[in-house]
Amino acid sequence: MKLDLIVGSDRWRIACDTTRAPRTLATLAATLPAALQLHTPKIAGQHIYWHAPFVEDAEGGVDVMEARPGAFLYWPARQFLELIFAPLQAETAEVTLLGHIEGGLPELQALGAHLREQHGRRLFAGNLLPVEGVQAPEPAPSQVPAELAAIRQRLWNASPADIEALLASRATMHPIGPLFLAESEARILHELLWWVRGGLATEEARISRRIAAVACNKAATRLRDFCHLGESAAGIFALETAFGRDDIPLAALVDEAILCAGRLAAWLDLRIPWSAVNAAARSAIDEAAGASA
Repeated sequence: MKLDLIVGSDRWRIACDTTRAPRTLATLAATLPAALQLHTPKIAGQHIYWHAPFVEDAEGGVDVMEARPGAFLYWPARQFLELIFAPLQAETAEVTLLGHIEGGLPELQALGAHLREQHGRRLFAGNLLPVEGVQAPEPAPSQVPAELAAIRQRLWNASPADIEALLASRATMHPIGPLFLAESEARILHELLWWVRGGLATEEARISRRIAAVACNKAATRLRDFCHLGESAAGIFALETAFGRDDIPLAALVDEAILCAGRLAAWLDLRIPWSAVNAAARSAIDEAAGASA
């Protein structure tokens, strides 16, 4: 199975190993062709990534530190599809190795460096296209109410308008204070929902539903009341209500909620100029240290 990643005028051919990760690659194939937005790592990465529009467990899992430059992988707990462009710093995660690029590593490294510097200042859009040996399964019918599927679809189609309004605000500590808090709340909700998903086989359904509902309520309340993101919060509140309904299959609902929370976190992340913020923080810390010396 071969795919093409296209970003601007650059193109990378990705050779995927369907014997190593048949389930994940079949799920990926069902989402192609796909438009995407590239993200830069925030802590310890040497990779570019974009959010996967599906939820899958690790398949043939390997330690992320085993991934070599040029590797193409899926990181389940983060719901990322990634291309590694240099040796990784210390990270701990079980990931699914999907394949590797066929050449173009220097160009990928250049893109990674440019993305790191410009993230949050401009969007890096791209496309992932099927090329060879792609067999997409028939999509399974949705098990969640149409109104919930519509919330997820709107989030995947476009960034919520209230994020743009927040970015335009120049109130005290705006936009960076509420933007950072909102991204954190959405990301933590995404992580908690993954933990709920991991316990579905052993936990009582009513407890899983309650945990997920409380997590949604907490995140949505913060988004609405602290971050002034009413539109974004409304979708999360709708998920909270859905977790209180026994007629919606729990496993399907958790996956739907993961897709919504992850996508919201992604839109917020894309607007944060992480490199510039880190440089400003370093400068302020160094200045304070010098003043106290």
